[in-house]
Amino acid sequence: MHRGSIAWAAMVLFLAVAAGAFGAHGLRGRLSPEALVQWHTAVEYQFYHGLAMLAVVLLSGTIKDLPVKGIARLFLVGVLLFSGSIYLLSTRTLHGWEHAGKVLGPITPIGGLLFLVGWAWLTWSALRPPDAR
Repeated sequence: MHRGSIAWAAMVLFLAVAAGAFGAHGLRGRLSPEALVQWHTAVEYQFYHGLAMLAVVLLSGTIKDLPVKGIARLFLVGVLLFSGSIYLLSTRTLHGWEHAGKVLGPITPIGGLLFLVGWAWLTWSALRPPDAR
């Protein structure tokens, strides 16, 4: 069983709910509408990839030799880099980090790339012939 991957997925989803609630209730009126949209984007992608981590565990019973840990790790690190950097970028005016975009901006696409690699790996694992597994 992939208990570790399930636990990480549950934590990612728990934190997505918390971040969504914080954005809706704690940041409204403190951030610009554009920054709130950015925050919401980070929450959405965190939700999508937390659910994807759970789906990969469930698919491991269907797709023989599915690299659950590898794909789940790509999604997890993707969430940390993609959503994490957007959370920080969207709140940079609150922290006085107006110039943080120069450092954090390039991190966001790296997280997105990790999402893409995870999805590509899942696609490849599902399509490869059974005898290649």
